[in-house]
Amino acid sequence: MAPKKAEASGEKKAAKAAKAVKSSVATKVKKVRTKVHFFCPKTQKQNRNPKYPRHSVSGRSKMDKYRIVQCPVTTESAMKKIEEINTLVFIVDMKASKQKIKQAVKELYEVKCAKVNTLIRPDGKKKAYVRLTQDFDALDVANRIGII
Repeated sequence: MAPKKAEASGEKKAAKAAKAVKSSVATKVKKVRTKVHFFCPKTQKQNRNPKYPRHSVSGRSKMDKYRIVQCPVTTESAMKKIEEINTLVFIVDMKASKQKIKQAVKELYEVKCAKVNTLIRPDGKKKAYVRLTQDFDALDVANRIGII
């Protein structure tokens, strides 16, 4: 009886040893922190891949030529500028840039602008001085518009 028991315990020991050899013995390594603050690790950022468009129709530009150029100025000083230095004066939208003003005047009145100067009046409106090229006469354009 004794030999059988010894064989059984020997088999158990052998199986345990085989298991220990096959698997690695894990030792826990403590991470060395070099900074005082903890930062979350960077994760993968995926690009947006929408299943459907969020807007059914693309947005229309609200700044068209009629909104940019609101009205011509007809004061005496504006008339003097029209006659002497070939310049038209307009009240324009506050958000309009010089390039947009130039484009709007070109489309509305079929004239070519040399340069645009702007200023914001004390009442909060933007005024644009549009200097025309030598090819166009500001007096003729003013007559066409109906300023004079």
